[in-house]
Amino acid sequence: MSANLVVPTMAEMMARGEQPDVLFWVGCSGSFDDRAKRITKAFVKLLNKANVSFAVLGTEESCTGDPAKRAGNEFAFQMQAMMNIEVLNGYEIKKIVTACPHCFNTLKNEYPELGGKYEVVHHTQFLKSLLDEGKLRIEGGQFKGKRITYHDPCYLGRANQVYEAPRQLIEKLDAELVEMKRSRKNGLCCGAGGAQMFKEPEKGNKDVNVERTDDAMETQPDIIAAACPFCNTMLTDGVKFKEKEGEVKVLDVAELIANAEDL
Repeated sequence: MSANLVVPTMAEMMARGEQPDVLFWVGCSGSFDDRAKRITKAFVKLLNKANVSFAVLGTEESCTGDPAKRAGNEFAFQMQAMMNIEVLNGYEIKKIVTACPHCFNTLKNEYPELGGKYEVVHHTQFLKSLLDEGKLRIEGGQFKGKRITYHDPCYLGRANQVYEAPRQLIEKLDAELVEMKRSRKNGLCCGAGGAQMFKEPEKGNKDVNVERTDDAMETQPDIIAAACPFCNTMLTDGVKFKEKEGEVKVLDVAELIANAEDL
């Protein structure tokens, strides 16, 4: 799939005297994690399909600083943020789309007071807008009639009240969207937020990601849909812990749409 993906960098576009409509902020997970790279490719496939004018920063992109800030290192966060803002402002970026709710939240809510003011949208919101504008068509394909439960990422849902866009995209697949008992503003964290992704859990009777996977399994899903690379990792680990990986898949919303017809 990657062979025919078109992913221009900002530097390349500027050299041609062009300015993209939107910057795709890939994020650390989407750049380096093998599983999350598949989400990145799926989203780029959809951007290409919809003829969206976009670019990435490539090697000029650095971590937003979110994990440092959540772990309590404000100084490291501000250093990261200021470097990124200098690059973004240098390219006169106006609009950013990202598939990571952690990047989304940080760029949208933490960067403005440091001089980084941009329109920031999550990839599910962006895909929904492409659908509404008629630039993208969604067909059920292999997911038609499948039972899909959706997990609300904390930084997308409760932190930024984005609940409907991902669900509306799933429903367009002609799939059966089944809600967990804890969803939307009552959703439960997957266990990765607040920089917890990068450390061992505290002592207890049960890991949070297993608790959340239990919520998902109660809906008897064919697929657990996520909209965050961190959540994807934690829920995938939970499914493996339950030894159900042969029966239940964990997929990003972008993967569902991009691969619906890839039978």
